[in-house]
Amino acid sequence: MASFDDWNRIDDDDEEELQDTSLYEGKRDVILFCIDCSPSMLELYEDTRYEDVQTCKLVRALEAAMQIQKRKVLVGPNDSVGIMLFNTTKRNESGTAGADLKKGTYVYQPIATVNAPKVMELMQLLDEAREKPEKLAETFPPMTDRRVAVGDVFTSCNWAIRDGAPKTATKRIFFITDEDNPHPGAASSRLITSARTTLIDLVQAGVTVEPFFISTEEKPFDPSIFYSSVLLATNLTDSDEPGEDGQILPESISIGQIDELLAQMRFHEVPKRALFSVPFTLAPDFTIGVKGYGLITEQKKGAYRYFADLGDRMEVVNSRTAYVDEEREAEVEKTQILFGMDLGAPSAEAEEHGGDEAKDADAGIRSVPLGSRVFYTQDEVRSFRTLGLEPGIKLLGFKSRRALAFEDNIKHSVFIYPDEMTYSGSKRTFTALLKTMIKKKKIAIVLALTRRNSSPIFCAVLPQEEKVDESGWREPPGFHLIPLPFADDIRAAPLERGFRASDDLKEAARKFMDKLVVKNGSYPPDSYPNPSLAYHNAQLEASAFREEFDPEAFEDLTEPKYDVMHKRAGQLIKAWKQKLREDETANIVAAPVAGTKRKADVSVDEAEIRSKWEAGALNKLRVDQLKDFLKSKGEPVSGKKADLVERVSQWLQNHP
Repeated sequence: MASFDDWNRIDDDDEEELQDTSLYEGKRDVILFCIDCSPSMLELYEDTRYEDVQTCKLVRALEAAMQIQKRKVLVGPNDSVGIMLFNTTKRNESGTAGADLKKGTYVYQPIATVNAPKVMELMQLLDEAREKPEKLAETFPPMTDRRVAVGDVFTSCNWAIRDGAPKTATKRIFFITDEDNPHPGAASSRLITSARTTLIDLVQAGVTVEPFFISTEEKPFDPSIFYSSVLLATNLTDSDEPGEDGQILPESISIGQIDELLAQMRFHEVPKRALFSVPFTLAPDFTIGVKGYGLITEQKKGAYRYFADLGDRMEVVNSRTAYVDEEREAEVEKTQILFGMDLGAPSAEAEEHGGDEAKDADAGIRSVPLGSRVFYTQDEVRSFRTLGLEPGIKLLGFKSRRALAFEDNIKHSVFIYPDEMTYSGSKRTFTALLKTMIKKKKIAIVLALTRRNSSPIFCAVLPQEEKVDESGWREPPGFHLIPLPFADDIRAAPLERGFRASDDLKEAARKFMDKLVVKNGSYPPDSYPNPSLAYHNAQLEASAFREEFDPEAFEDLTEPKYDVMHKRAGQLIKAWKQKLREDETANIVAAPVAGTKRKADVSVDEAEIRSKWEAGALNKLRVDQLKDFLKSKGEPVSGKKADLVERVSQWLQNHP
């Protein structure tokens, strides 16, 4: 029978998500690359990556799309990708995908599950474009007399996604252009309204538009001319009115050089998927809706499958879990499985009369013989876990921000954001609470149950103010939901005071540490991909696209630059090591102690014992601590506690 620890496996067997369906939809991702094909995107310039090679913005945009597809072949094989060009005279043939789209739009790759042949076809086109720079202009002739209305572009995107994307999927459009004023003149206002109306239709259909605007020194991109009036705002504001500058831009907007396009896309490569959507109760009959997002999620290697060798072919093996009754040798339904735990060994008397108490038990009360197991159904175990609570977050009160200690953060936090779709007015109330807590420097304490199968926990709610750095990267406003530990989770530190190094030793260490400070004083995780994962994916990519894999060419960005480190601080490190050998405190060795389960910490460190002795507090040490110290010094450990204290004092006096 399953032990008590195994009860948590119910989460894996029967995970009931909340009403928010984004977790199901997030299993498949659909991206439609919508790329401008105007003359400015086809204008040739020298490619800095290759010698004597010309390129254009359209080539770089298609390269970015190709790289995203190559990654999805490995990490998202069930995802779908498509490419649509606009402002081109090329049309899809009748009867093919895209034939019914608006004039001036062309579907180069219909939305379909990513696969290696389709990516290799795009790679071949890009190779031809490098050898013959005019290739793309000949293949996709640009419109020179006019531009396609942005509203028509969004309509074509809607139709392309409708025809090719699964209904239960996260659908996104990567909109790429370098033109900040596509419709100058008197008709601009009407076309802005049309584009915004069409974009609202896209959003209501579950499609997200993520713009990537290309800016150059010769032609800077100014979104306030047209797109800030079209794109939907996602900022937290007190009202839906524009800000002081008259415009509101969405947080996902990306404006940068063409060389930065791929890096920007990788920030948006993984869709934003809500982990939960629950009510946030601020007071009785006062509730708003919030969604939780995981900001950090470990990226793992893709799942492998089992195959059966049938001789002439390989067939995928579908695995399933079955519960078998050993006595009857028959499969048992999952609903018949019970969970139980041992209640301890029975006495001899109980073994003789066991089982009689259960027969005389009152109705409605479950009684079991001593030494037997108590059994619970799956629903009962779930009720124990949730304590009968429904999913939600309940505000309990506020505390000073200083009350939140660093060690209280036992798990990574979840970022919560208002959900206007479940409770009207959530955004406005959420914003008011956020601004007030920031102003008063407060945190909130809440009781949170985010899933039906999870346990309620106490959390600290830490407000985050919106920040925008010099590069335009924006930290959105919202709350961090930080799980707090229970009393059972807290462990005492093994030492009240650690090893005490001399001032000379600390100063020597400080000198070489100052020479090896990380650039900008922080660790940028987005600059260091997981080398194990990258090496694994590089081999799979080479295999999938029939390329030769060169292990020597693989670059591990996490590998320290030892030559630079030795050049900067080599002599200082040697000097510190020499001082370390000469320092007396470095020769203190703590004797290893065999620990037992849940036993209080035992320390026999000389520095710790000496500090107690100097303070006249040796009596506060336990007998086992005194014995361990004496044993490590080769002294006898017999006698009562007073004898041990005297013996320790004598040894410390003789060894100053």
